[in-house]
Amino acid sequence: MGRRSRHTAEELRELAIQSAHQIIAENGLAGISARAIARRIGYSAGTLYNIFGSLDELVLEVEGLLLEALDRRLSQVAAEGPSHHQLNKLARAYLSFSRENEKVWSIVAQRVLPFNKSTPPWYSERLQRLSDHFEDALASQLPEMKNSPKSLKQSARVVWAALHGISLMSATRKLPPMCYESVQHIADDLIETYLAGLQERSNRSRPSA
Repeated sequence: MGRRSRHTAEELRELAIQSAHQIIAENGLAGISARAIARRIGYSAGTLYNIFGSLDELVLEVEGLLLEALDRRLSQVAAEGPSHHQLNKLARAYLSFSRENEKVWSIVAQRVLPFNKSTPPWYSERLQRLSDHFEDALASQLPEMKNSPKSLKQSARVVWAALHGISLMSATRKLPPMCYESVQHIADDLIETYLAGLQERSNRSRPSA
C-alpha cells in the first residue's frame, strides 16, 4: 500500500499510459485490459477507471503518444530542408514508423469509440499536425499552389489520408500478400501520379499566352 502514495495522479496517469503502450507493443490490442495494466504498475483496476473513466480513453491516450512520436519523426524530415522529393521522403518516414511500431499502430484502425463518444479536440489537433507536414511539403514541390490555400490544404489532406490508409492496411495485414514487399513503391506511385495530376490541372488553369 505504501507504493501507491508515492505517485501523484498525473504521475500515475503517465505510468498507466506507458504501461498500456508496452503491453500493446508486446501483445497487440487483444492483450490490453485494465487488470493487465494495473498488475504491471501495482495499482488496482478501479484506480485506473477513476483516472481515465474507461479503457477506451486510456487506449486513446496511447494513440496520442504514438501520434506525437510520428509528428517528431516527420519534423526531423522537415528539418533536413526542402527537397524535390519531400513528399516521398515524408512517405518513407511515415511507413517506416508504422512498420517499426506495427502492433501499436494497428490500434489506430482497430479501436472504435462507443457511439456516444466523440474524438477529443487534442486528438484531432495531433492528426492535423501530421497533415500539416504534407501541406508544407506540397507547397514546397508545387509553389503555385500557395496561391490557393484552400486547394493546397485539401490536396495535402488527400495525400496524407491515402498514405495513412496504406499504413493502417499494412499494419493490420489487410493488403494483398503481394503488396507487402512493395508498400513503399505503392506510396511513391500514388504520390507521383497525384502530383502529376495536380501539375496538369495547374497548367490547364493558366491563361494562354
